[in-house]
Amino acid sequence: MKKNLMKLLGLGLLSLSLVACGGGAKNKETEAPKQDAKTEKTEAAQEKTEAATENAEDLGDSLTLYCSMTDDDVDTVLEGFNELYPDITVEVVNGSAGELFARLKAEAANPQGDVMLGGMNQADGDKNKDIFEPFISVHENELPDKYKSNNGFYNYDHLSSVVFCVNTDLEKELGLDIKDYKDLLDPKLEGKIVFSDPNESSAAWNNISNIMAVYGNDSEEAWNMIEGLMKNKMVIQGSSSACFKNVADGEYVVGLTYEDGASTLLKSGAKNIKLVYPASGSSNFAFGCAVVKGAPHMAAAKAMVNFLQSAESQTARGNALGTIRLTNPNAKIDYKYIPKDDEVKWVDRDIDWLIKNKDQVLEHWNKLYTQYYK
Repeated sequence: MKKNLMKLLGLGLLSLSLVACGGGAKNKETEAPKQDAKTEKTEAAQEKTEAATENAEDLGDSLTLYCSMTDDDVDTVLEGFNELYPDITVEVVNGSAGELFARLKAEAANPQGDVMLGGMNQADGDKNKDIFEPFISVHENELPDKYKSNNGFYNYDHLSSVVFCVNTDLEKELGLDIKDYKDLLDPKLEGKIVFSDPNESSAAWNNISNIMAVYGNDSEEAWNMIEGLMKNKMVIQGSSSACFKNVADGEYVVGLTYEDGASTLLKSGAKNIKLVYPASGSSNFAFGCAVVKGAPHMAAAKAMVNFLQSAESQTARGNALGTIRLTNPNAKIDYKYIPKDDEVKWVDRDIDWLIKNKDQVLEHWNKLYTQYYK
């Protein structure tokens, strides 16, 4: 069953969706696979997932998921989770990362949520240790070292890569061919680029981090690019989704955004947008999920995190969506709406530097913002 509810929150209006998919778990019949190293790894991962479901009767019957992911992604996660745990009703609280963090902090003395998914990236360090439970999934050792938890409570399940979402009709009208950051400084794009606030939006911080990766951490060249965008009257909006939805609607020519969000437009059949991976380089953060400290449904919360990290879950999720890169290398995914890894120029981020210097970078951003927008 699916129920939709609206609730006025003290921290803003968030949309609540009560979701539970009825019916028992599906029966799966498979032929005995040929045993090789890759098969054995996949089987071992599946055995971990199955072991985590053995005590399902001890998990209770409800779970509250705080989530900043797209609707398609949430629906796919819930469908798979309810196959394993058909008796658990999942309540989903949607909101931006900033809204959800604020809510979790406000509720710290009396937690209402169990798991947060989305909005948590590697550059957060341990700043959220007071609101999340130390817990690492049983699938942690399956992940590449670069995607393993760096704080003991974030579990990195998906990647968020930087893209420009470009309205091809408007680009053509202006006689432009947008391929890289320098193209965004064209006077023809004055007031026609949209971005979100990196103080609140994880997608915006993702983009600022990419500029640092491309031009050098805290370098004059990086700040000249950011200031150049502001001089070109780049529009700053609160919602990260505005950076691709409003481009598709023709309000802006370019949105500095994230791959998963923008590619959902292609999946829905949009013909007037394209994803541009900056020619000078794109990069990504591993984003994750975490168990809320003192979660009222702790066992179910841990089961959800284990589910999100499993190869079996990520295989189903990745193939159903076709728009999101996931972290477990044992997952077998055929991406439909985004390019293969070897088709993109990738640059590396210095995660440790970003953790140590995020406050300093945002302070510099805010000074520039006050200069150009106040």
